[in-house]
Amino acid sequence: MLTEGVIAAIPTPFYPDERLYLRKLEANMARYSRSPLAGMLVLGSTGEAVMLDDTESREALKVAAQATAPGKVLIAGVSRESVRSTVAMAEAAAEYGYDALLVRTPSYFSPQMSSTAVLLYFQSVADRSPLPVMLYNFPRLVRYEIPVELVAELAQHPKIIGIKDSSGNSEYLNAVLQATRSAPRRTVTVTPTFEAVTGRMLAATAEVQEEAPAALVPVGQLAGTTEDKTARKGSGTHPGPAVKTRTKEVGFQVLTGAASTLLNALEAGASGGILAFAAFAPEACQEIYLAWKDHDLKLAAEKQARVSEASRHMFGFGPAAVKHASDFNGYYGGRVRSPMLGLSAAEKAEVEEALAGIRN
Repeated sequence: MLTEGVIAAIPTPFYPDERLYLRKLEANMARYSRSPLAGMLVLGSTGEAVMLDDTESREALKVAAQATAPGKVLIAGVSRESVRSTVAMAEAAAEYGYDALLVRTPSYFSPQMSSTAVLLYFQSVADRSPLPVMLYNFPRLVRYEIPVELVAELAQHPKIIGIKDSSGNSEYLNAVLQATRSAPRRTVTVTPTFEAVTGRMLAATAEVQEEAPAALVPVGQLAGTTEDKTARKGSGTHPGPAVKTRTKEVGFQVLTGAASTLLNALEAGASGGILAFAAFAPEACQEIYLAWKDHDLKLAAEKQARVSEASRHMFGFGPAAVKHASDFNGYYGGRVRSPMLGLSAAEKAEVEEALAGIRN
């Protein structure tokens, strides 16, 4: 699976009484689908995944997938503390049409999470997963940084395709890029313009072909010669493929999880970013990526500075800031689930001031 460009790590909407607000999730996903984003991550850290039970997680994953345009890459956060539970959630994500999984290190028994235990966890999940797996490194929350040498070893696994690094540490990200350069290259399906082809795109094409009416045969040919019938037999009764595809060779895909480091990560060799900032300002993040793709580093640096300055004022507040910023920019954010606290009036004002020039 190609995971390239800007992918939004989206929040999970709740009613004031903290029930899942699925209609708002649908509305957000529909709007993200009209944005220039490459895709969306559902139930990552920004999505408060650890606050949802398994039933709620399945509901959120299903509704989000149904509301998303087929051309957007969908990544499901499925992390649980055991291999068994993580695989069960991975199977649900595959049933709903997701393209890849994001899996973090188990954290409750952190003293027992030796390198051997972490290696076994990720390998076991990948062995049994129906979808490709991306590692999730977020030491500020999990209190464990996946060692670079362990990432390099896991990159050899045929089902482990990349990593989201939310450490914000450029030295770590650069070391991972260097250590995984020799990872096996994979052939992925892409569009003629080298954008990702999702499973939902292919499924939609197959469905159209199955439902298409048979081609009408002229009356004069119904009693035609054998040659006529043979010619008609191979003419085809369904339209051609709605999605033209080609293939591309990709290595282990490294994505940053910090919006403030997107340009530096791209320059170092990362394939993109999975960003909470993109949940409320997708165009601002995409402008960095597109300017970089166009080799306009001056413009990319200007766009990056704008995002970095806003980010500096926000992300100490966690998901509550992302949700308020979403409300401020026309998405639905709502409240966080307790025991997390919402923003104070002063904190809301700080977020709004930071985003005054980033209204998209």
